[in-house]
Parts: sequence; structure tokens; C-alpha cells
Amino acid sequence: MVDPAHSLENFYMTSYFDDQVRKTIGRQIRNLRIELGLSQEELAFRVGIDRTYIGRIERGIANPKASLIYRMAYELKVEPAEIYVPIDEKPD
Repeated sequence: MVDPAHSLENFYMTSYFDDQVRKTIGRQIRNLRIELGLSQEELAFRVGIDRTYIGRIERGIANPKASLIYRMAYELKVEPAEIYVPIDEKPD
């Protein structure tokens, strides 16, 4: 039987790690967008999403699908791997 306290602890650790991943990816997208001199609105238009969603991605709130990451990478003139930068945290 699974210990409920252990499950809750794993949930919070996983949730924290997921949060860090979203924030790291969001910061990288923001940095690449700014380097290219694009506004959130322009990037959103180019990839076919709402500007507010770009803001949510960059703040680490939204978790974009892989297909959107690929479209964003194309418009940011980088390989998708350049968006998935290393993070300091390790998953448990």
C-alpha cells in the first residue's frame, strides 16, 4: 500500500520541478525573443497564438505543447534544443 504522506510529498516535489522547468523554458523564450527584437505580440502572430499566451509561457505559467515549441524555435531562428536549456534542479 502507498503511504499517503509519501505520495503527497512526491506530488509537491514533482509539482515544484515542473514549475522550475516551465519557468526555465519561459525565460529562455523571452531571452531569445528579446535578442531578436521581437515583441510578444509579433512572436504570437508569427506562431498563431494569442499574445497573452506568450506572456503566460514566458512567466512559466503555461506549459506549451512540443509542436508550439518547434514553431517558436523556427520563428526565433534557433533549434528547439536551444529552448530546452539545462536547469539546476533534478527530478526526484
